[in-house]
Amino acid sequence: MTASSSNHNDHRRELDEWRGKIDAIDRQMVALLCERLRYAGNISAVKSRIGETVLQPEREKEVIANVLSMAETSRMSTALERIYQSILHESRLLQQECNTGQQGIPSR
Repeated sequence: MTASSSNHNDHRRELDEWRGKIDAIDRQMVALLCERLRYAGNISAVKSRIGETVLQPEREKEVIANVLSMAETSRMSTALERIYQSILHESRLLQQECNTGQQGIPSR
């Protein structure tokens, strides 16, 4: 085995290790995102009972501000803002579906 081949194998193992760590984090994130979506469904039911609309711009600004306050760098802040905009968008869609009775969110 040449030094170049050995180096390549070392890098491949390192890549696989990092990917394994990301896979583990993804499993945790999916569980947490499912829990978050269930909570959004519960919030939808409460909003419906008290006559509030799904869209709550001030609350969404608060959520984004909370998330951005935890970002480690400005680059991460930018990425987190885009990620959370998507999460909030999907949460709104889910709440609207709950309000129209299209789909319930089972609780655990």
